Amino acid sequence: MRYKIDISHRTILFIIAVVTLLWITYLILDVILLLFVAFILVSALYPAVHQLEQWKFPRFLAVFLVFLATLFIIISLLALGFTPLIRQTTNLSAKLGETVTQLLRANLVDKSIINDEMTNLSHQILGYTLDIAQNLISLVSVIVLTFYLLLDKEKIEGLIASFFLHNQPKARNFLQRLEEKLGAWLRGQLALSLLVGLLVYIGLVILGIQYALPLAIIAGLMEVVPVIGPLISAIPGVLIGLTVSPFLAVLVAALYFAVQQVESHVIVPQVMQRAVGLNPILVILAVTVGGRLLGISGALLAVPIAVVIQVVLEEVLQNPQKLFEV
Repeated sequence: MRYKIDISHRTILFIIAVVTLLWITYLILDVILLLFVAFILVSALYPAVHQLEQWKFPRFLAVFLVFLATLFIIISLLALGFTPLIRQTTNLSAKLGETVTQLLRANLVDKSIINDEMTNLSHQILGYTLDIAQNLISLVSVIVLTFYLLLDKEKIEGLIASFFLHNQPKARNFLQRLEEKLGAWLRGQLALSLLVGLLVYIGLVILGIQYALPLAIIAGLMEVVPVIGPLISAIPGVLIGLTVSPFLAVLVAALYFAVQQVESHVIVPQVMQRAVGLNPILVILAVTVGGRLLGISGALLAVPIAVVIQVVLEEVLQNPQKLFEV
């Protein structure tokens, strides 16, 4: 028996529209990610802006003061350790150079390997420079977007809610819940960086490793880079330990490994569970899947993306009428 399958023109047009939309999304994925990062920053900063407005500050002044206060806090934290950081970082760079020289003289490292790496590095300098410039442009774009999104937050939310004709209150409530979760995630991420940096600093001081401050700061900063961040931050510390003795280098490597294990399996899941309500297993799976799909940026944004999916699913399951009914 033969079966005849009829495909209407509307079905064909719908498929074409979906494929076109997916293709456009792929082409502007970097822009979407920038908007998503800006939305996360808005979610984290808006409570402070709202509090100032409660104190009768105009919106523009409130946003400006929050940005100024954030910048002041960052500069103040850097200033507290500015002098020792610069001194120790300079000494650290010199010491790493001496370490490589000693390893070469002792024939512990193949000179050809070093020469090949230096050649590759020289070839990659231009690429690194372009990447840095592109990242700076992206950073400025995110800051500007965040500033204007904070200024017109209610108008933008109203515009988005207007697409859901019969469910505008639910749409606003959905956006507010999403903002609360994403803001909590960012604050949790900052807490993770501080905690990891502190643990590494305490461990290095106990082991008697020089340059503990810049090494700890590197560990804290690299905490935002999932998977490979802890590995990269461990390399300078292990090399410094190697200048004293191989045994000390092993102890330093064990310290970084222990901190990384505690961070991956205890601190990150528990902090993120408290911050955004995600199950620890889901946090680990989200980071793994995000890293496979989009690399470092995917792993970094995996948890907030999982938060968005969680809030959407909760809204749909709790509202049989559907949030997206128009």
